[in-house]
Amino acid sequence: MAKQRQKKQRQTPRSRASAAQVLLNLQASGFVVTFLVLIVAGVVILSPTLRVLAEQQQEIAGLEAALAESEQQVVALEEQRERWKDPAFVETQARERLLFVYPGDITYLVIDDGEGIVDDAGIEISTEIVGASTDWRESLLASYLVAATTSQDYQAEISEAPGRIPSPEQEGTP
Repeated sequence: MAKQRQKKQRQTPRSRASAAQVLLNLQASGFVVTFLVLIVAGVVILSPTLRVLAEQQQEIAGLEAALAESEQQVVALEEQRERWKDPAFVETQARERLLFVYPGDITYLVIDDGEGIVDDAGIEISTEIVGASTDWRESLLASYLVAATTSQDYQAEISEAPGRIPSPEQEGTP
């Protein structure tokens, strides 16, 4: 029994110490909860400002990229301006672009230099002459008659029914 009493005596101070620790933990938890609430409130209050800041940073980056591109264009244009100050360059451009020549010069203009030739080995070329099955004079006359005898009302009918285009033979039938 003496051992049990000693254990009870030992447990009593420990239980008192553990109760104090629980109370301290609750106080610490209250502090943590208050701190977390303050952090959340700060995030909620600062988030629109941070969003605007991020948008402004993106806009600044885009404008800096546009500025760098514009500066490159300015440098290229300045180089081109310097080239145009050289009389030899101006002469070369006038000869190439405008086909200018000095008096007495003989120039040759090559119309077809063969760059557009494509080897069409898979396509058979017909050696026979193919005649048209219609007479072009009759087609021309029929076209002229349709154009000359068509009224405005008939044009309105055609525009209302775009899928139906009459042939010269079917002109009288609606």
